[in-house]
Amino acid sequence: MDKPTRTQIVILGSGSPIANPERSGPALAIIVDHTTYIVDSGPGIVRRSAEAAVKHQLTSLQPNNLSRAFLTHLHHDHTAGLPDLMLTPWTNDRLEPLMLMGPPGTEKLADGITQAFGEDLRIRLNGLEPANETGWKTHAKDVLPGVIFSDDLVNVEAFLVDHGNWEYAYGYKFTTPDRTIVISGDTTLSAEVERQSVDCDVLIHEAYSNIGWLEYSPDWRKYHAAFHTSASDLGRLAERAKPKLLVIHHILRTTEGLLDEVRQEFSGDVTIANDLDIF
Repeated sequence: MDKPTRTQIVILGSGSPIANPERSGPALAIIVDHTTYIVDSGPGIVRRSAEAAVKHQLTSLQPNNLSRAFLTHLHHDHTAGLPDLMLTPWTNDRLEPLMLMGPPGTEKLADGITQAFGEDLRIRLNGLEPANETGWKTHAKDVLPGVIFSDDLVNVEAFLVDHGNWEYAYGYKFTTPDRTIVISGDTTLSAEVERQSVDCDVLIHEAYSNIGWLEYSPDWRKYHAAFHTSASDLGRLAERAKPKLLVIHHILRTTEGLLDEVRQEFSGDVTIANDLDIF
């Protein structure tokens, strides 16, 4: 009898643009059996993945196994680790090119990174380094909302969310043989996130607390209200959608007040993500 499929979520970075040494930039891994799917590529992603591979004894998170990735949007805190994800696994013996999907602009970003590192590639490929000739490549694809990827283990649906001025910012719904996982990406309160999350197994959603919001200047408060989701709004969304587990991700200024404010509205299971957590 075949071994049952098991889906795991590993938080590779739970942070934001704020350079918190305890929180790498936004990134997570969904592992189905022994195949890894990355969502977002914040700073520190490959080393966090290598650390998680050791901590959780998951060979699928070793750098040479990172070859499938999706971007929610193109803010730098979600993409500054992309050169690392494109190239470091190759120098750690990845043979398979990186498959990268994301909103319009993803192809341009990946092509620009490849061009910027052209001299590095030339030396590694044509010098004395025993580098393979395939793992450095990135096959990037701009995608529009809908089902964007499917294989024997996952079905991935991209959907639009409201992230300020971004025309294309996505959430993702991963459906595996044993779990349904919804990732909000960066967004204000979104009816589409709620619709996608109804009765899902895990909802991974960003949020800021009112306590943290009040620490900002008026200009930053206006920004966060337009680009992100308050803890109270998230709690109300979750109470309607009823995910089996709510994971608060993309921690902005502070975690103070986050859980209390969500729990005032949401009666279900909720936790705050930290780097290297596994669900």
